[in-house]
Amino acid sequence: MLNLFKHKNSAETKLYNKILSLSRNKIFYTNFGLSDTFQNRINLIFLHFSFLNIKIKHLDSSKNYSLFFQHVFELMFKKIDQNMREVGYGDVAVNKKMKLLITSFYNILLKCEKYKEKDEESKNFLFSHYLDSQYMKKKAINPLIIDYFNKYEAFCFELSPDSVLKGDFNFKYEKI
Repeated sequence: MLNLFKHKNSAETKLYNKILSLSRNKIFYTNFGLSDTFQNRINLIFLHFSFLNIKIKHLDSSKNYSLFFQHVFELMFKKIDQNMREVGYGDVAVNKKMKLLITSFYNILLKCEKYKEKDEESKNFLFSHYLDSQYMKKKAINPLIIDYFNKYEAFCFELSPDSVLKGDFNFKYEKI
């Protein structure tokens, strides 16, 4: 039964691993000055996943895509739950934190839907609200983060649906 689940979800797992890889990029913690914290890593996953989810939603709201992204969503939160338990959080703490994380994810998703229409100040507010910087006060975020997500959002909207569903995309950030 477990092998059937793994095989059935291989495309979802591949997409999740790609998002995880993007979110763990060292550039966030070196060049962009983000704090290397559990919450920042989770929010980076949410941001990366949100743009892909929005791209597919705008392109085609068919049941297949919806089910696929629902499976990725479930896998993402299952992995987060497992990681928190491995770190040593107890059941009560995990349940409480998961409720907060799900709320945070949906807030990020809603804010990212209108990302293209936002001005630099609104984008700064979005990232400063969800990402903690080592060097700057909470009200300001490194402009490179805004540039990164501007380019990532544009990259996502250029992808074919098949490459998203297969996890076959390779975003490489290049500075301004």
